[in-house]
Amino acid sequence: MQIRLFTIPNFLTLGNLVCGACAAITLLTSGDFKIALWLVVAAAVCDFLDGFAARLLKSVSAIGVELDSLADMVSFGLVPSLAMWTLYDAMPTAGLLPETFAEVGRYLTLIIVAFSALRLAKFNVDDTQHTEFCGLPTPANGLFCLSLGMLATGGYLPMFKEVVLIVAVVMACLLISPIRMFALKFKGFGWRGNELRYSFILLSVLIIALFTRYAIPTIIVIYVVLSFVRWITCRNKCNQTCQK
Repeated sequence: MQIRLFTIPNFLTLGNLVCGACAAITLLTSGDFKIALWLVVAAAVCDFLDGFAARLLKSVSAIGVELDSLADMVSFGLVPSLAMWTLYDAMPTAGLLPETFAEVGRYLTLIIVAFSALRLAKFNVDDTQHTEFCGLPTPANGLFCLSLGMLATGGYLPMFKEVVLIVAVVMACLLISPIRMFALKFKGFGWRGNELRYSFILLSVLIIALFTRYAIPTIIVIYVVLSFVRWITCRNKCNQTCQK
């Protein structure tokens, strides 16, 4: 079997990986969340474009699928975990944690990288996630964690070590949750069938214009809430249909 390593989609995926690696180095060496966030944004753009390029150039391959998961594990698994680790160290305590636990509490932030691995492995073997996701997508989690760190370290959002741990656990649980979350994969360009996607994009643009620096975490929270409401509504409709 001939394996092509150097294709345009693979180069884009490697761009995702390198951006993630640079973000990790930035967090570990300088703790600069702003630069790290932009690097994760660049990684997310590469992550979107590699799949688009693969479909456009008809060069979808098994190695590309595996490479994509490896890159995502670094950019959207390891990096957000390091972000929460760095944020934990930078924030004061509210006095709710025992002193001995406060010293080792940072290790709880590693739950994100562990659950991201589970999330990506599940995605690779779950055939139902072609048009929607089961659990929070790792890029969304990465953007949320990095933007939260930027706001907190910049003095725009009060934060304590206890809150950092709660957020880390909640986001990790969302990664492997059974909640079906909509994907921005359009069924054509018409309004019908894409109502939720177009509405979410328009709402996101409005939030970016109004809230600027608070936009990313706000958009991610709204995405989770909308997906949860949609999931519950679909489940209830399905149960009602089955009972008839």
